[in-house]
Amino acid sequence: MVKLPNTCTEVNDMPPLESWLPPGKNCGLCGESSCKSFLRMINTGQKNYNDCPFYSDRQTCRQSEHSSEAIYTGKDILGHPYDFVLGPLPGEISARKIVLPFRSDLVEKMNIQKGDLVLGRPMGAGCPIPHVLKVIKAEKVTGLLYTWVVGPKYSREQEVKDVNAYHMIGFEGIANRVTREPAFGCRVTFLPGFCMMALNHTGLINMILQKSCGMHVRIEDIRILAGMD
Repeated sequence: MVKLPNTCTEVNDMPPLESWLPPGKNCGLCGESSCKSFLRMINTGQKNYNDCPFYSDRQTCRQSEHSSEAIYTGKDILGHPYDFVLGPLPGEISARKIVLPFRSDLVEKMNIQKGDLVLGRPMGAGCPIPHVLKVIKAEKVTGLLYTWVVGPKYSREQEVKDVNAYHMIGFEGIANRVTREPAFGCRVTFLPGFCMMALNHTGLINMILQKSCGMHVRIEDIRILAGMD
């Protein structure tokens, strides 16, 4: 898993060909050691902006258009309170979602790799809604896919690899609107940001990093909480 730094590195001293700048994460997902090196490669024509997973004019527009549409009241659609809302890491489009196709060998057989779009339903968690995911990282050995949820509108007229169903392994992001602070090794109730069902989820906290942008958490053993009153 890519380790993200707490703060961004200034890259403004390397003017790109466009007005867009990478987020300064120096994550290496573009194949370069730093965002500054990535910009140098762009300026020499050896890289293009699409090599950075955080670059997309449509994603930027979509995030700004929809960020004001989600209203969080402190309770899910059934009126049950949650401990926090899980939002994206800085510069990302949604909380990271870690999934495992029911047939993990499909990752190798379908040659699923970074940047691919994958369609499937989180059947392991009982969710009835298929999700379109953009792959951040694909592990050939385990079959684990680290992804962002991007939605069906984004995937129109693009190639999508359909794995049909997958296990919901975990989430990773920033805990927002916290009413009860998460604790390492403890089960929490949370609402994934922009969840279409607006239903509480539950999971175990297995990583907490206090950063300048907020509390960075990873949650595994995911279940949907929709108990009958």
